[in-house]
Amino acid sequence: MATTRLATTADAEALARLLHDFNTEYATESPGPDVLAPRLRRLLDGDQTFAVVAGEPIVGFGLVTLRPNVWFDEPVALLDELYVIPDRRGHGIGTRLIALMESTCRERGVEQIEINVDEGDHDARRFYERHGYRCTGPDGDERMLFYERSLS
Repeated sequence: MATTRLATTADAEALARLLHDFNTEYATESPGPDVLAPRLRRLLDGDQTFAVVAGEPIVGFGLVTLRPNVWFDEPVALLDELYVIPDRRGHGIGTRLIALMESTCRERGVEQIEINVDEGDHDARRFYERHGYRCTGPDGDERMLFYERSLS
């Protein structure tokens, strides 16, 4: 069973490789591990980002960003990424990562966790819904949508 823990800056290179693998698996552009590692090290060294990891060597991780929000007194968390390597999926690692992420958020006073999921990623949607997340607003009738625009 893969144990879970909070990541440290020493995990930046391993997380960068996994994040690159994640993007490659889903045919999404990646700047590569050499670019991602220093970014992750800088983010993990601050107090606005944390990561949860599973296994040694790391076989899965979740990357979380905290931010202030006008609707809450305490921070809101965004689960930026959650990834488990393909041959370790289906063994409860993602569930343990979500549990550690949620408990860490509670310890840090987070009031809400947000996750963006591609509409066609049915496996991820089922996974998050199984863990209590929903893609509808508070009234439960209207689907929530995520929009983005690159400024670079």
